[in-house]
Amino acid sequence: MNDIRRTILWVIFGFSMVMLWDQWQIHNGNKPTFFPGKTAVDSATAVPAAGASAATTTVPTGAASVPGAAGAAPAGQVPGVGAAAVPASPREQVVVTTDVLKLTFDTEGGSLVRAELLKHIDMADKSRNLVLLDESAARTYMAQTGLIGAPGLPTHKTLMTFSGERALKDGQSDLVVKFESPDAGGVKLVKTWTLRRGSYAMTVRHEVVNTGTAPVSPQLYLQLVRDGSKPPGESSFYSTFTGPAVYTEAKKYQKVDFSDVDKNKADFEKTSANGYVAMVQHYFASAWMLADGIQRDIFVRKVDVNLYSAGLITPLGEMAPGTAKTVDARFFAGPQEEKVLEALAPGLELVKDYGWLTILAKPLYWLLDKLHGFIQNWGWSIVALVVLLKIAFYWLNAKAYSSMAKMKAVTPRITEMRARLKDNPQQMQQEMMRIYREEKINPLGGCFPIMVQIPVFIALYWVLLSSVEMRNAPWMLWIHDLSAPDPFYIMPLFMTLTTLLQTALNPVPPDPMQAKMMWFMPLAFSVMFFFFPSGLVLYWITNNILSIAQQWVINTRMGVPPQFNLPKFK
Repeated sequence: MNDIRRTILWVIFGFSMVMLWDQWQIHNGNKPTFFPGKTAVDSATAVPAAGASAATTTVPTGAASVPGAAGAAPAGQVPGVGAAAVPASPREQVVVTTDVLKLTFDTEGGSLVRAELLKHIDMADKSRNLVLLDESAARTYMAQTGLIGAPGLPTHKTLMTFSGERALKDGQSDLVVKFESPDAGGVKLVKTWTLRRGSYAMTVRHEVVNTGTAPVSPQLYLQLVRDGSKPPGESSFYSTFTGPAVYTEAKKYQKVDFSDVDKNKADFEKTSANGYVAMVQHYFASAWMLADGIQRDIFVRKVDVNLYSAGLITPLGEMAPGTAKTVDARFFAGPQEEKVLEALAPGLELVKDYGWLTILAKPLYWLLDKLHGFIQNWGWSIVALVVLLKIAFYWLNAKAYSSMAKMKAVTPRITEMRARLKDNPQQMQQEMMRIYREEKINPLGGCFPIMVQIPVFIALYWVLLSSVEMRNAPWMLWIHDLSAPDPFYIMPLFMTLTTLLQTALNPVPPDPMQAKMMWFMPLAFSVMFFFFPSGLVLYWITNNILSIAQQWVINTRMGVPPQFNLPKFK
């Protein structure tokens, strides 16, 4: 039974690693490796998009398409994202600066084509700030809006006139910039972007005026256009999800993998009266939001080679000549700060994705944030959180370590018995059960406490991996960034040492193969941490040290002298 117990423990450990890897794959937007789910193939009406050059806008019954979609009968000619439309006058790049953002707008469509985050450095090049949105030779990531529904309406390809301030002045709380289109198709569109001090969210008011002599029924689209490449400088070892995400009250948070879009297998809710559309990457996100109660169609589709769009379309209804309608939207481009996102829109905090353990991860993050409020250092906050978790699980761990201590005490008897009865397996098992009954040992006594804690520590893993607060946050000495690996590998080496010490305190399995596995698994697990963020390594080191201390104390109290059992590979 000692062998059975040891085998069960390794099965639990192995299964937890399998589950962690599988959920890691899902978290990154990939297909599950071991537990594949059923993927719905979208066979609905053609998905709208802002697409290729000078394509036809289609408005299928019950849905709408932004510039560039192809399909049904044409409702108007509108250039797409990649179109080489020739404007009537030279375009202008308008740079607008607040205390946290440096934004570049294009007067062609009043689109946001660059967003530089002034409070966050680029980890690939620490001499400059992080650029989230960008339109350059290397990257495409833009926010666009416009009108569809009739020929010639103002779109993101229409040249507009800029007015407003270009910098947030001292004592000023808001900065307003305006883009006004000429009459196009009997309609004029005025976009007013309102930026606020200290905020990565902005209000975008769309005022639509019917300047013609006939009624029109325009539809407003809000879209994000992005290439499918990972952010530069992101580690491929623990890469996180990059791509579109949709949220509705009905289906909650829905990630859409670029590969599914390529295959027309993207599964998400297509219509709703609430929710948002976002583009997500590690630590940062952008999102378009409309007020609840406004009906909208939702689209995610491929625009060109390695170019995708995701957005919302809302109908404005019929507008008589001389009338105007206004639609307010909100746009966010910034870090995934959980408390800020929660205040902006329902479910927006889910772009900081904890995966299947969100129900555990959110309270862990809340506690970590509260600890940071007192300690003012994220590294020591991690240490304090692990200490609190070890206190919370003290009695569960005590039961597990007590069981191990009892097993360790009878190991010499079991080893002698196994050697004596090696030719009689049935009698060996009976004798082993007799010894366990006499010593009042439950061979599975250490399993349940470990199983209970596994989800909690996996959830904490995702909290530390996903929290932008760790980005560029120092701990002490040479650790200047808890989101980056230790540059000198000192912490991973120390973590490996503590893992081996903890393994050495456990009873040695009588079976030589199990004894080898007992040392091989921790070593293989430790190697991964050489590439993990320092914050994760710090959490594991703290957990190991506290576990060793508790196991040492319990063994001593039970009269089983602690000793390190070194491997014997004969």
